[in-house]
Amino acid sequence: MTDTNRENKKFEPKVPVELEPPKNDEISLEELSQCDGTNPDKPTWVAIKGTIFDVSKNKAYGEKGQYHVFAGKDPSRALALSSLKPEDCVPEWYDLDDKYKTVLDEWYTFFSKRYNIVGKVSISKLQRL
Repeated sequence: MTDTNRENKKFEPKVPVELEPPKNDEISLEELSQCDGTNPDKPTWVAIKGTIFDVSKNKAYGEKGQYHVFAGKDPSRALALSSLKPEDCVPEWYDLDDKYKTVLDEWYTFFSKRYNIVGKVSISKLQRL
């Protein structure tokens, strides 16, 4: 087994997950913020590097969950830094060292193998941050 295959397998879920084809809908930061796990009538979403994942099935992102701090936002910086601090839950990650960017890429891979992609954060909204 090559190193690349070994690397990809380490992110595979223990139980196979059937994912829907990824969606490319543009979603505003306002809409994303409303999907923070506090409203049972709305899904729970987490964005990573602008890609929005539906994490509704994982209670850890819900209102009382250990990862609720990530819900309804793009916490890319926090994921890269392995931080649960609310102040780190921001989308800016470009200025981080390469080792942190690698961690963020690993989180992206982890999420992409477990959660449906429901869209992308609107570019115009990201540029205003």
